[in-house]
Amino acid sequence: MSLSGFDRRRLFVRKLSERKNKVSIERDHVPVSQKPDKFSERGRSLILRSSEKIKAAREKQRPVILAFGAHTIKNGMAPTLIALIKEGWVTHLATNGAGIIHDWEFAFQGESSEDVRENVNIGQFGIWDETGFYINLAINVGAYEGLGYGESVGKMIFQDGLHIPQISDLHNLAREKMESDPELSAAAIDLAGVIGKFNLEPGFLSIPHPYKKYSVQSAAYELKINFTSHPMIGYDIIYTHPMNYGAAIGRTALRDFLLYAQSVSKLDHGVYLSIGSAVMSPMIFEKSLSMAQNVEIQNNSHIDNHFMLIVDLAESEWDWQKDGEPPPDNPAYYLRFCKTFNRMGGEMHYLTADNRNFLLALYQELK
Repeated sequence: MSLSGFDRRRLFVRKLSERKNKVSIERDHVPVSQKPDKFSERGRSLILRSSEKIKAAREKQRPVILAFGAHTIKNGMAPTLIALIKEGWVTHLATNGAGIIHDWEFAFQGESSEDVRENVNIGQFGIWDETGFYINLAINVGAYEGLGYGESVGKMIFQDGLHIPQISDLHNLAREKMESDPELSAAAIDLAGVIGKFNLEPGFLSIPHPYKKYSVQSAAYELKINFTSHPMIGYDIIYTHPMNYGAAIGRTALRDFLLYAQSVSKLDHGVYLSIGSAVMSPMIFEKSLSMAQNVEIQNNSHIDNHFMLIVDLAESEWDWQKDGEPPPDNPAYYLRFCKTFNRMGGEMHYLTADNRNFLLALYQELK
């Protein structure tokens, strides 16, 4: 006996313009020239060491990967993130699904961040048309085009719209590629179904993004820098919208994971920065590094010379690099993300800091 799930077509979906937002990107963005708060001597030392490691990595053409939680975007740090990739200090950006959403909403309407408590109470949290419709549509189109999750949204922002194919062309391609490229064939059929379901006109669908100078995704797409997204099903507000389609999420997110894993595979003498991501960053890193080591060991090699700096707000004076994993009676033992990275070999440090202060201090040190 099959059980039917929740029918999202029953939802009353409001326009995004009706939503009250707590953050305005023009008002709240942080300029790269803003002076950060002062750090302790240990904090300052870690920032200086990270800067030196990044410079050494880039001289050797090794990757510098920056993984971050959504608050880094919501806190207005787009100018610094964009500067880091434009100036060549960071070679790969990675975030979760919420980071993608905040970045897109800022580009589209200049505002983001709703009141969760208030809107859940009235049955409206996350149920907004443009966010759900356009981000999901970009992912549906991107899955057909062979793009990643972050790349799909970044392309839509950069070109201010999406190219919608003819349904007949998609059907013809699906038949033609059914045996030689079944993945493309399936993606074409999926996109044709979405276009038909929502009665989309073929051609270029204009979607203006008047604030895209603040979009990290758009800048990464323009600069051909990997900006990968690592979502989890049901975590983000785009899952409330009927345009949401699991197959497209899977195709684009899997491509992003493999792009991320490819960057991690080159991390010997490289740098990994994890900022405000207690779950996503350590979880995808440990699997990617394990895969990379598997291949390196087959080639009689090993990744041992990577530098990792983990930044979060949780207080901890434990020296993970010097003293290893703390005993269970020490509160630091329960910083699960620190334990994960400490088990990843290489050199690992933890810094208690606000992401705004850290990124500003690091960028200004690099400059």
